[in-house]
Amino acid sequence: MSTSSAISSALQKTQQALSEGKISAGALENITCWLTESRYAHYVPAILEHITSGKWQALDDAFWTIIPFGTGGRRGRMYDFGSNAINDRTIGESAQGLADYILSLPENQPGSAGSAALSCAIAYDTRHKSRHFAELCASIMVANGFHVYFLDDYRATPQLSFAVRHKHCSCGIMVTASHNPPSDNAVKVYWSTGGQVLPPHDSAIIDRVMNVQQIKTVSFAEALAQGKVSIVTDEIDREYLAAAVKFAWPGSRDLRVLYSPLHGVGGFAVLPLLKAAGFQDVSVFAPHATPDGDFPNVPGHVSNPENTQVFDSIIVEAKTKGADIILATDPDCDRMGCACPLTLESESPWATINGNQLGALLTDFVLGKMKQSGKITPRTYVIKTLVTTDLTRRIAESYGVRCEGNIHVGFKWIAGLMDACGPDDFAFGTEESHGFLVGQYARDKDGPVACLLMCQLAADLKATGLTMHQRLDQLMVEHGCHLEDLINVQMEGSEGMANMKKLMQSLRDNPPQQMGGLKVVSVRDYGNLTRRIVGGEVVALDAPKSNMLILDLALAGESSPSGNAIAVRPSGTEPKVKFYLFGVEPVGSASGLAAAKKTVVERIAKMKLDAKQLA
Repeated sequence: MSTSSAISSALQKTQQALSEGKISAGALENITCWLTESRYAHYVPAILEHITSGKWQALDDAFWTIIPFGTGGRRGRMYDFGSNAINDRTIGESAQGLADYILSLPENQPGSAGSAALSCAIAYDTRHKSRHFAELCASIMVANGFHVYFLDDYRATPQLSFAVRHKHCSCGIMVTASHNPPSDNAVKVYWSTGGQVLPPHDSAIIDRVMNVQQIKTVSFAEALAQGKVSIVTDEIDREYLAAAVKFAWPGSRDLRVLYSPLHGVGGFAVLPLLKAAGFQDVSVFAPHATPDGDFPNVPGHVSNPENTQVFDSIIVEAKTKGADIILATDPDCDRMGCACPLTLESESPWATINGNQLGALLTDFVLGKMKQSGKITPRTYVIKTLVTTDLTRRIAESYGVRCEGNIHVGFKWIAGLMDACGPDDFAFGTEESHGFLVGQYARDKDGPVACLLMCQLAADLKATGLTMHQRLDQLMVEHGCHLEDLINVQMEGSEGMANMKKLMQSLRDNPPQQMGGLKVVSVRDYGNLTRRIVGGEVVALDAPKSNMLILDLALAGESSPSGNAIAVRPSGTEPKVKFYLFGVEPVGSASGLAAAKKTVVERIAKMKLDAKQLA
């Protein structure tokens, strides 16, 4: 049978599979495209084999949609082919689309000054095929006239952000799927600022990506031999370390640290930085030390320091070794997690500290150090996202520092706001998903520097007889008891996407009247940019647009929001819907903290039950 006849037969079978409910309409459309358009000719034999073998679930997973750019770039499961998978074609389209867009800008037209100086920094993590995809991206960028600065070993995402700025690159590419499962990979695309791509560039790049016909490539080895690829690993290690260690402020270094890179790149950046900052008693948790894209010794094989389970086995060793603190970073080392004992007593229980609490502690620590050195000015500011605890804002304001918080999830928005507000006055940025940044050397969250800050804070507190849990209690006594929780509702595949849309539309059309026993008094709709006061008016919402709703809640007998709230949004990087739960209660004095915590914990538990019913 000829290829054309085989394709025709395969398309008939695919149409029949659609009628039988075995695949989605989107899968049929994209399979047809890949079988009939010449740009996908390389993948036709494999697709035909799947159709002949009736592998409809695999085909639907690979083709039901076109993998998008989300809050963290283009991310998904790896599969040898498919529009909804990470493979040579979708990675190649991403790099080619990026190159096409940059080349289309007026300043980069032939004969202009910019066209002769185009460059791209590229780095990769420990995931399967990360090195392969990094070389592929490099070969594409070189073929399109870019010089490539290549980090030729496992390196952290913040080092890539730093490299873009340090080498004055036009753009950057980081090959990583961050904390996703081992099946996934991705590219994060960076602009010349060192931050992930923002509007209007993001939509313009994806338009180019969707219309890529030919992917230009050259041999990576030849490009390297010809000097079109420069290996800058040692230079970036050296210069990044010099920039980061500036945040090693004077203070105690009496601290025993147990660190886990969770099978990722962190050991290449965290350990040199802590050593340079004077922390000598640092050991690595051996079961997580080896770079390994399968993340074999992590619960569920998901290396995410947001998950408290990843600390269970580390805490056992920390107690044996007499450690004061545990630090962990995700595979590309842009997120940091922490655990420590509740008190300094020898038999004290240990507990993790969530991302909201870490951000609040570090905001207080950074601003405290700045105040000591006289570096706080009337222009100083910190940044948090809309779903990050309001405790951060209250701490900032107690130092006379403004808090910029009207931005959506994703550290790229923090990076963009830094440049919009003036980087010289930026003090600290934090988001609830364990992302933190201090200083101007990068434009993405930085796990190594977050580890450095945590060690300094823990050592300073140890010198005064306190732990971070106790310091957090002090902050809550001063600023109110703020507790948060998060529900992740997995919604896989085309059916999951349909359920996500249905859920969000239902909440827009018919929001609940109460959640957790608290009255819903207003609904902030960031998709329509309106705030609907229940039983009253609809007013414009001054905010960036996003597919997110926030239900503002009021305590019994009150009609205005009390700080208690529930935010709902589909994830930008994973197939799930997130419910963010916020509980707030005044404290007044140290003696009232336990009662306030009990009240908020019970309140959030009720909110959580109602939120689960919505999903």
